[in-house]
Amino acid sequence: MNMSIRQFFGRPAESKKPAIPPGRRVYAMGDIHGRLDLFKAAIKAIERDIEEDGADDAALQDDFATQAQHVEPTVILLGDLIDRGPDSAGVLKRARKWKKRRDVHILGGNHEEMFLESFDKKEVLRHFLRFGGKETLQSYGIDPQAKNKAQLASLQARMADYVPAKDLEFIRSFEEQVVIGDYAFVHAGIHPSLTLEKQDGKDLRWIREPFLSHEKLFSHVIVHGHTIYSNPEIRDNRIGIDTGAFETGRLTVLVLEGTGRKIMETSVKNGTIKVSTRKVEE
Repeated sequence: MNMSIRQFFGRPAESKKPAIPPGRRVYAMGDIHGRLDLFKAAIKAIERDIEEDGADDAALQDDFATQAQHVEPTVILLGDLIDRGPDSAGVLKRARKWKKRRDVHILGGNHEEMFLESFDKKEVLRHFLRFGGKETLQSYGIDPQAKNKAQLASLQARMADYVPAKDLEFIRSFEEQVVIGDYAFVHAGIHPSLTLEKQDGKDLRWIREPFLSHEKLFSHVIVHGHTIYSNPEIRDNRIGIDTGAFETGRLTVLVLEGTGRKIMETSVKNGTIKVSTRKVEE
């Protein structure tokens, strides 16, 4: 039987709208990058959204004596919890606490990869420091100044002393991808020529091209972070939700339930954080 490239790698053009399985709701959060303040505000908004859904269910049961469908919430953090912002250590602590009481999946990003490798590889540490790692080390009480190999070695020794082993174990536990219904969640993207099962971890954490410019449908809608957009980038084959929280104050959450989509987003004005919600138009 002949099969087209579109049929093998992507959904047919006449396929139905991508959906999350019945009884589930997904909250996918973009790159946090050390912004504990925004992370806390987003958590509060998500928990409120979940509680309000439960209240609605209870009202339905009382008023109509029906069995309202219980919706199971799943949270997916798309990676890059650390670097650039002021409190990476605090973000990791809060994420670990949240994961103990809620179904939270955390993806490893390229910044987590650099952080882990910087403990043993001086060149990676040098690169890590240039791209937001200084702020991460400062959040652990470490002076990140290092200009030569000897100073880098000394800095690595201080990192081993100051960064708790449980934080490193936590980061190592981060996943590479999560698939729910017609959506696949990754940090950076996928290589267009490979199926999800054959993706390389480096691509999942680092890729931009040829992923971003790929126009054909994939087997799933890819929800990703890594590449910053002024507004969520919503296309037929992918949705990018990294809105540069560390410098813009906008941390974006994509909410998926059935075929519906909505955006929850933080904003900062005069030092006050607000969260707004809007439906994604079809």
